[in-house]
Amino acid sequence: MSARILVTGASVAGNTAAWWLVKHGFTVDVVERAPAFRDGGQNVDVRGNAREVLRRMGLEERAFQRSTHERGTDWVDEDDDVVARFEADDSDTDSGPTAELEIRRGDIARIIYDAVRERAAFRFGDRIEGIEQDTSGVDVRFESGQQARYDLVVVAEGVGSHTRELVFPGENEPRWMDLTIAYFSIPGQPGDSPYARQYNTVDGRGATLKRSLDGMLGAYLGIQKKPEGENEWSVEQQRRFIEEQFAGDAWEIPRILEAMRQTDDFYFDVLRQVHMKRWSNGRIVLTGDAAWCPTPLTGIGTSLAMVGGYVLAGELASEQAHEMTRAAADPAPAFAAYERVMRPFVKEGQNLPKIVPRLLWPHSEIGVTLMRGAMHLASTPVVKKIIDNGFARDASHIDLPDY
Repeated sequence: MSARILVTGASVAGNTAAWWLVKHGFTVDVVERAPAFRDGGQNVDVRGNAREVLRRMGLEERAFQRSTHERGTDWVDEDDDVVARFEADDSDTDSGPTAELEIRRGDIARIIYDAVRERAAFRFGDRIEGIEQDTSGVDVRFESGQQARYDLVVVAEGVGSHTRELVFPGENEPRWMDLTIAYFSIPGQPGDSPYARQYNTVDGRGATLKRSLDGMLGAYLGIQKKPEGENEWSVEQQRRFIEEQFAGDAWEIPRILEAMRQTDDFYFDVLRQVHMKRWSNGRIVLTGDAAWCPTPLTGIGTSLAMVGGYVLAGELASEQAHEMTRAAADPAPAFAAYERVMRPFVKEGQNLPKIVPRLLWPHSEIGVTLMRGAMHLASTPVVKKIIDNGFARDASHIDLPDY
C-alpha cells in the first residue's frame, strides 16, 4: 500500500512536490487556504536546476509559451531615459536581473497544477487547524471540520506559514532584509518598453514596471526601511501607507498609484528570509518558502521551490522503495537526505548581503546619483561579470540527483 501524503499549499513548491510524489507512486491530497487557484502574481525567474526539473516533468516548453518575453532590465531616470541596460541572458544558468525564462508566479504554478490536478486530490478554501502525530502517522483537523490521517505531511506554505508555527513554534529565526514591497498588476499602454524599468528616488523609494501577458504590467513599489510591523496591517492600511509614501513622486508613479486604487491583486510584504535549524519533525516536513524563503531579492526563490519539491519526493521514493510496506516506512532517513542535498543550495540562495537593498534604494539625491553612475558602470561587460561572480546567486549550485 502506498503512503498517503498531505501537501498543504498549492503554489509552486506545493504543486511541484505533489507532481513528483504522484509520479513516484504516492497517494497525494493537497489543501490550499485560498478559495480558488491563485493566478497572477509577480514575475519570477526559473533558472539553472529548476529548468532541468521542468524538463524532467515535460513542462519546459509549456512554460516558455507563457514567458513574459522580457528583453532585459533598464535603470531609468525621472524622464524615463535609460541610465543602464542589462540584457536578458540567453542560457538556463543565467544570473542577471532578467532570466531567459521569466514568467508570472501564477502562470508557472498553474502549468504544474494543470499537470497534476487529475492525479492528486485538491481542496481549496481550507487549511490545517490542528495537527498531532505519533510514530505511525499524522492526524489532521481542518478548519472546515474535516479530519483525516496521513502517513506524512508536507508543509509548502508561504513565508508566514501557519502550519509551520503549529509544528515548529518559535523555531523560525527570520532575517529581515529592510525592504517593504507592494506588488500588483496595472494596464499596459502602447508605449511601454519591452524591458523591465527600474526607477529610484530619495528616501529609499523605488518602483519597477515589468512586462506581463494579456496587456498587463507587473508593478512593484518598494521602500528601503526597517520593518515596523507593516506585514501585520490590514490590506487597506497597507494601500494607504503606499499611497502616502509615494504621493508626489515623479516618473510613472502617478500612473501606478492610480491603477493601485483599482487593482484586485494587491500583495504587500515586508521582506524577510526564513531560517530554520531543522526542516522536519517526525512525519512532518517543510519545503519551499515555509522552510527557507530567500526573498525575491535573490532571484532564485522559485528555482529553490521547484528543486526542493523534486528532491523531497525523490528522497522519499528512494528510501521507501526498500520497504516492504511503503506506508509504514520511517521517513527520517529520507528527510535527512533531503536536507543534505538542499542545505548548500539554500545557503547559496540566502547568502545576500543586507547592504544590497541599501545601495540599490538610496535615501539622498547624492545617493541616487551615485547609484545610477554605479549601475551604468555595472552594465558594462567586464564589470557585470565581476558583479555576477560576487553577488549573483548560483541557480545550479548542486548536482541535481537523478531519482
